[in-house]
Amino acid sequence: MTRKTKLFSWVLRSPLCSPWLRKGKRIVFMGTPEFAVPVLESLIQGSHDVAAVYTQPDRPAGRGQRPSAPPVKRLAVQHGIPVIQTTTLKAGEAARELASLKPELLVVAAFGCILPREILSLPRFGCLNIHPSLLPRHRGPSPVANALLWGDSFTGVTIMLMNERVDSGGVLAQRRVDISASDTTGSLTLKLSQLGAELLMETLPEWFAGELRPQTQDEAGATYSRLITSKDGELDWRLTADELSRRIRAFSPWPGCYAWWKGKRLKIHSAAPLPGKAKGQVGKVVALPESCSARVGVVTGWGTLGLCQVQVEGKREMSAEEFARGQRDFVGSTLP
Repeated sequence: MTRKTKLFSWVLRSPLCSPWLRKGKRIVFMGTPEFAVPVLESLIQGSHDVAAVYTQPDRPAGRGQRPSAPPVKRLAVQHGIPVIQTTTLKAGEAARELASLKPELLVVAAFGCILPREILSLPRFGCLNIHPSLLPRHRGPSPVANALLWGDSFTGVTIMLMNERVDSGGVLAQRRVDISASDTTGSLTLKLSQLGAELLMETLPEWFAGELRPQTQDEAGATYSRLITSKDGELDWRLTADELSRRIRAFSPWPGCYAWWKGKRLKIHSAAPLPGKAKGQVGKVVALPESCSARVGVVTGWGTLGLCQVQVEGKREMSAEEFARGQRDFVGSTLP
C-alpha cells in the first residue's frame, strides 16, 4: 500500500470525515478464480458497498467430480454478499437484472464472460478490468502463461476501462513485476493478483475524483494469448530444451506437462534446460554428470532438458534421480 492509499484510508476512517465522503461507491464485482479473490477482498475491506458478485457456475472437481464452488463465490458467501452465477450476460434479462442493482461501478477480474454494450454503459463510472499483463501485450485468456511461454523477463498488471473489444480499452494504471527463473503460472498469478488488488485500491480514489484519463493502447504493440487446453501438456522432444522448460513452467499447475513411459503418463513437475547441443536420439533419457543440478535428462531438438521432479501415473511425486534408481531401465530408454 502506497503513502497516498494509506492517507486516503486514514481520511475515510477519521471522525472529521463527513458521512458523505466516508460512504463508498456501490460496486458489482465479477470474477471467478483465485486470481480474483484478493481484488474482491480489497473491495470488501475498503469503504465500498459490494452490492453483488457475479461468477461462473459450480464445476465438478476432484476424483469424485463433485460440484465445487468458484473461489470468488466462497468468499462472497462468507461475507453475506449476494451471488449470481452465469455463463453469459448477452441476454437482455441479464442487463435488466444488473440495472436493478444500481451499480455505480463494475469491477471485473478474470470473470470469463464477455460484457455486452448494454452492461458496459450501465454504471456511472464504467467497468474496470484488472488484467494480468502490461497491455497491449498478452491480451486474451492466458496472459500469465503466455508471458512465460514467450520468455518475458517481466510482466505486470493493468487497470483498464473496458469496451466491447477484448482487452483493448483505455489504460488507467499499470505496474510492472519481474519474472524469476523459478516462476510458474501458479506463483506468478499469485503475485499479480495481489499487485492488482493494491493497484486497484490506489487507482479508484483518483478515478472517482475525475483525476484520471484513460490512455489509448498502442495497437502496433498488441499481442494475443490463446485459451490453453489439457492437450497442451504433452511434451514434444523435438522442441529445444529452453522451450520445453518454459512450457513446463507455463503449464504449472494446469494442465501440467507430461511424457509417456511404458504406456503410463509421466508428469514432469519441474525441469532445467542445459546449454549446448546434446548427443543422442531426440527423446532419449540420459544420465547427467554430477556437476549438473539434475542427474537425469532428456535429449531434445537442441540441448538437454534436466528432469528435476517427476511423477508416474498412480504414484507419488519424486525426484527424477530417485525415480531412475527405482526404474533401472529408465536411463537409456526413449520417450515418445
